[in-house]
Formats: sequence, C-alpha cells, structure tokens
Amino acid sequence: MKTKLKGVAIGAGYFSQFQYEAWTRISEVEITALCNSNINRAKGIMNNYGVKNHYTDYKEMILKEKPDFIDIITPPETHFEMCAFAADHGVHIICQKPLAPTFEASKKIVDYVASKGVRFVVHENFRFQPWHREIKKIINQGEIGDLFNLNFRSRMGDGWGDDAYLSRQPYFRDYKKLLIYETGVHFIDTFRYHAGEVKNVFSILKQLNPVIKGEDAGLMILNFENNTTALWDANRYNENNLANPRYTFGEYLIDGSKGSIRLYSDGKLTIQKLGLGEKEHLYVHNNIGFAGDCCYIFQRNFIDCFLSGEPFETSGENYLKTLRVQDAVYESAKASRVVSV
Repeated sequence: MKTKLKGVAIGAGYFSQFQYEAWTRISEVEITALCNSNINRAKGIMNNYGVKNHYTDYKEMILKEKPDFIDIITPPETHFEMCAFAADHGVHIICQKPLAPTFEASKKIVDYVASKGVRFVVHENFRFQPWHREIKKIINQGEIGDLFNLNFRSRMGDGWGDDAYLSRQPYFRDYKKLLIYETGVHFIDTFRYHAGEVKNVFSILKQLNPVIKGEDAGLMILNFENNTTALWDANRYNENNLANPRYTFGEYLIDGSKGSIRLYSDGKLTIQKLGLGEKEHLYVHNNIGFAGDCCYIFQRNFIDCFLSGEPFETSGENYLKTLRVQDAVYESAKASRVVSV
C-alpha cells in the first residue's frame, strides 16, 4: 500500500534550499530525486535534505521516477518545456515564479497543463507568510470594518554598489524588468489576497543603481473593485534598519472603517480600534526558513489541497490575474497614466 506521495524537483539554486528543507517536514511526501547540471550543488542538497537520486536530464528523471508531482525551481524561460513534459506524463506541477518572461508565455503554460488535466500551482509564498495569513483572518472577522487603504513600505538594501546581487542572485543584474517582475508581483498577489480584485493601477518606476538593467525602485498604487487603495513604496537600494530586512520585507499599515492593523518588521501585529490605543495581537510566527517559514506553509497547503481536491489559492488561473496587474503596472509607468486592468 502506498504511504507517501512521491515528489521530484528540478533546480538547486540559492532559493531551492528553503523548499527542499520544507519538504523534509511534510510527512506525507518523499522527494526521491532532483535534477541539476551542477553536481556539487546537487550533492549539497542531497546530503542536507536526504534526496537519494540525482539526474542531469529532467525527462529521464520523470520517466524513471514516475512521481506524483514535480517541484520546478528553475528560471522562468525554462518553465514551459518542463511543465509541458510533466503534464504530458500525468505529473502534477508546482512551478516557481516568475512563471514566464511574459503574460502570454505564462498563459500558454496555464492553458497547456489544463488541457492535460493535471493539477498546477504557482509557488507564490508571500501570501503564506504567517502575518499575512493572520491579517486575512482579522480582516474577515470584521475587526477593522470595511477596508480603506493598504500601505506597505519595503527597503531591501541588497541592490546598491558595484557588486549588487552577485552574492546571492546575480541574474537579477540582467533582468530588464526587476522590482515589479521579481518582487512587486508578490505584493500584488498579497494585496489581492487581502482586498480582492484590482480595478486600475498607477505607478512610477526608477533605476537607482546604474550597474543593473532593470528598475529597482518605485511607487505602485492599486485601486480595487471594492474601493480599497493599496500603495507599495519600495526599493531594493536603500536599507532597512533591522538585522533581517527579509523577514517581513517591510512595514504594513491596513486602515479600515473601525480602525487599523499594523505589521512591524519583526513580525509583530497590532490592532488599533478608533478612539482606543494600539494593542498587540498575539499569533504564532517563527523566524526559520524563509520569511516566517512561508515555504513550508505554502507546501503544507499544497499537500492538503492536493489530497482533499480543494482548489489551490495560487492556481494558474488565479495567478494570471496577478500577472495582468503586473503588466498594467509596467504599462502605467511607461505611459505615466492610470491603466485599467
């Protein structure tokens, strides 16, 4: 009798460590193999996280391992071919973001895998950060009434100087689109999680560091169908004043008709009802893994939905809505006007 779901993975880059580690804590899953051309990186992952088999050809891995699902942790331009081959062989798919270099290419992936009847989810983990899950509960419980404004301020401090991004993700230097494509998309998805669907956008994007090719600073304003407004004030150049700027990625203020929620950079949440003082809201968040252990929370949710048959929150169809907003942000910055979604 089969006791565990069999998973395989492609990729052994910087971020993959968080995903491999998280799988070791999900008892229903065994990652039996990984595919990566760099044998030293592959061995490091295998030794650290108990992956038994290594391949340099992902097609061979899929054919020999016959997995239930595949976790694709590779650059966006590789995703269609990998997703198509997995789907052709009935393998369910987790695919890293960015999903593809363009919206059209992303839709091609989503449409193809849907035509093959396999389940598909985008590894979008920011909405799974524990503070954002808790904020969603507070909003749904009506603690601050009807939403008015969402305001998130991010200063990541990893993109200044001549060696910007080289130590961790050097390919960022060559992205012609960076801040929104790589990071802002997380916040578009998280704002959608908290406030619903976006009606129109306005944005201002800038390049502060001349050694990179894309934008690294900007203001992104999203207007929602329920008349909530969200502002993301962000850059990857200037620095946060805490030891771990990548824990919450900044400070968040949510205003409603009955009061406000505040997220601090250390994960602290408070609620301030109108006419009353600010009070801390206690909840569980752990400074392990990446950003509050959100990879584990996402992957745990994936397995729960996979086994129950429930829809994935960041299914391909749902994530295309986030990508439509992303495209509108770039169009707005280019045209210096409000763009409808």
